[in-house]
Amino acid sequence: MAATDDRRPKYQRIADSLREAIQSGEYGPGDRLPGENDLMAAHGVARMTARQALGVLRDEGIAEARKGAGVFVRTFRPLRRRGIQRLARDQWGNGRSIWSADIESRALEVDQVSVSEETAPARIRTVLDLAAEDVTCVRRRRFVLDNKPVLLATSYLPLDLVAGSAITQEDTGPGGTYARLAELGYEPVHFREEIRSRMPSSDEVTLLSLASGTPIILICRTAFTDQGRPIEVNEMTLDAASYVLEYDFDATPMPFSPNADATTPTDPA
Repeated sequence: MAATDDRRPKYQRIADSLREAIQSGEYGPGDRLPGENDLMAAHGVARMTARQALGVLRDEGIAEARKGAGVFVRTFRPLRRRGIQRLARDQWGNGRSIWSADIESRALEVDQVSVSEETAPARIRTVLDLAAEDVTCVRRRRFVLDNKPVLLATSYLPLDLVAGSAITQEDTGPGGTYARLAELGYEPVHFREEIRSRMPSSDEVTLLSLASGTPIILICRTAFTDQGRPIEVNEMTLDAASYVLEYDFDATPMPFSPNADATTPTDPA
């Protein structure tokens, strides 16, 4: 095993030792890591090797560079996304944001919101069972936690369901979109989420302020009424370094079974 480790590139071995030091608590959140000169002296390597080692930790989201100050252990605490609890009716049905199941006492802000009427892409029309000429209400948001962008979300809802309601406004009110859908007679009772991952586009890197090499998580959620009608498709783009996805559920059969054809692949583009 040791021989195998010795064959790894030097920068990788240095990165591993720094990672272990962080995990053991030798370096805590916000602490400055050894700089390139320190690593060159300690390990007898060239500057490029030291730079690559620090780059590995930055790409993994463990460390962040601060211009003119060095490389520091990242202080951002990952958000634990509780996939089951956050969608319970006890959340939005009582006027709480579904985010309250995730963020505890941390500061969440929606710093970008837009609402428009658009013809949805074909993949969305298929799920919502819309004709090519049907129009959807499209809600786009960017969510910022502890001053860091963590999520982009785009929701599509049939316009004939939500026209004239608060869903077509930037502020949907207590309980959000799902509470308003319930008031309109289209209460969501079942959700399906599909999860994928890929590397981000240049626009996504900018909007989420992603470190180089950070992947994104794609979650496509469809909401259904008790009659099995799909009423919303929400495509979410998450900073993978900012999230832990948690799913806590019982080993019991699901009585609700909407049409399997309603599954929507997330756009791979």
